[in-house]
Amino acid sequence: MAGNVSRLKGGHSGGRRRAPTEPVWVKVVLISIALLFLGVVLVVPLVAVFSQALEKGWSTYRDAFKEPDAVAAIRLTLLTACIAVPLNLVFGIAASWAVAKFDFKGKNLLLTLIDLPFAISPVISGMVFVLLLGERGLLGHWVEAHNLKIIFAVPGIVLATVFVTFPFVARELIPLMQAQGTDEEQAAIVLGANGFQTFLRVTLPNIKWGLLYGVILCNARAMGEFGAVSVVSGHIRGLTTTIPLHVEVLYNDYDFVGAFAVASLLTLLALVTLVAKSILEWRVHQQQTTE
Repeated sequence: MAGNVSRLKGGHSGGRRRAPTEPVWVKVVLISIALLFLGVVLVVPLVAVFSQALEKGWSTYRDAFKEPDAVAAIRLTLLTACIAVPLNLVFGIAASWAVAKFDFKGKNLLLTLIDLPFAISPVISGMVFVLLLGERGLLGHWVEAHNLKIIFAVPGIVLATVFVTFPFVARELIPLMQAQGTDEEQAAIVLGANGFQTFLRVTLPNIKWGLLYGVILCNARAMGEFGAVSVVSGHIRGLTTTIPLHVEVLYNDYDFVGAFAVASLLTLLALVTLVAKSILEWRVHQQQTTE
């Protein structure tokens, strides 16, 4: 009896059980499927873009960016991003601060509204601005009476871009600030810090990596937005065409080399975004490890 008990104890306590592992062929198949999918969806299009862009040589590729319409499209895209990203930065911090640090009526409604651009097609969101602020829109007479030009002009492009990109910063910060809680802010206030000092010295250092991550994603989407901007821009060459719209114009004019050359600029932006995203994730992991 004692021997049986000892054997049972030995069987249960003898060493740690190894975690179940899948057979080698399962790992090989899964990795192969993932690599094949990435190759077809990511690598092949990247190679196609740059090969088509450089098909007629480096000089032709370089000249595609010297055309006045291309320069105007790049300038407008940068201008739009420089306006939309800071606005979304301020909104994202304010919204995440309100949601994570306070309880108030309408919090769920605010969260729903933040997610609204994810649920609505960008084309529909652009159409909403046209129906609201266009010449025959709901507020069209007021806009015309005040001699404002919003739709088919730069302000409309900025508005559409701000709308489709405003969830990115907020959605990165809200779960981060909720996880951190309010203990440190309350301690700072007890020690005599005011609201601005508390945010600058306590909250901001704790959210800086998530904030940068959201800004990077917001900037990438702002520069690459097509649907909403296409509706409100009017496609006026040299005036209201951003980089994605300029690519469409060149492609429709059968200037394939020029279209792929300008598209490669957006591709490089996407690659830079991925690299910056990976660096930020590595820094966050390093910080968490040291803590």
